[in-house]
Amino acid sequence: MNDTWHGGAAAVVALTFDVDAETPILAHGGRYGRHAGTMSHQSYGPDVGLPRILDLLEEMEVPATFFVPGWVAEHRPGLAASIVERGHEVAHHSYSHRPPTSLTPQEERADFERALEVFQAQGIEIVGHRAALWEATWLTTELVAEYGLRYDSSLMGDDRPYRVPTAAGEVIELPVHWSLDDWEQYAYLPEPHIGSVIESPAKVLELWRAELDGMRHYRCLFNLCAHPFLSGRPGRARALRSFIEYARECGDVSFARCRDIAAAAAADQGIASRPHRPPAVDPAVHPD
Repeated sequence: MNDTWHGGAAAVVALTFDVDAETPILAHGGRYGRHAGTMSHQSYGPDVGLPRILDLLEEMEVPATFFVPGWVAEHRPGLAASIVERGHEVAHHSYSHRPPTSLTPQEERADFERALEVFQAQGIEIVGHRAALWEATWLTTELVAEYGLRYDSSLMGDDRPYRVPTAAGEVIELPVHWSLDDWEQYAYLPEPHIGSVIESPAKVLELWRAELDGMRHYRCLFNLCAHPFLSGRPGRARALRSFIEYARECGDVSFARCRDIAAAAAADQGIASRPHRPPAVDPAVHPD
């Protein structure tokens, strides 16, 4: 292949962290704000897990991207700036963490804009976006382009960066996958139901190492999505450290922020452009 986005590395690792805090729970209903135990489970993320992860990244000397809902940045002034000050990137992750697929087009736009307003007021430059729960609509990437952001990280159409053409311009997609999401490995909460698994960090490390080995063979983007309230816990943070050490030992893996990967991909004429349009659905065959 003639692509150059990877800078010669066999695989590029994007360490990304969704700093969701209480938003995924409140998105299920404001009544959960009365659940002290549940709220403390979520506040562990920004209060304990995030500082632990930032220290780990500094110790390992690797950059990362943190996707922060506008609500979280608004209710924790200084949080976004503290991430940027450590050399990392802060990116758009909705305002309320309500998935776009649950909103009308007008509601999705309003939520998208409200998050941008929060970051603008805090002086945080935003160039990328990730939909809540990765549940993008066919409008989502168009909003990303319309508001001048350079990349999205919500879709799964490849395992390398690709171009998404929209009516408002082109967006670089940094694809994700469930196998590289710690939510699928660690998320457990009785109510609301956000997951029902608690895997061993050793098993998760084995999975991520295997995926990295495959991606090194095919020269892919290893886009890891972790959450401070999950991967910030002690044993899981140690597993994350072990993964970083393994990737370095491979000798052919690089680490980069999403914004830098997107810039390299945008300059690479060899990456694919994939059509982005809803499928033709026959209501007689595929009723709601």
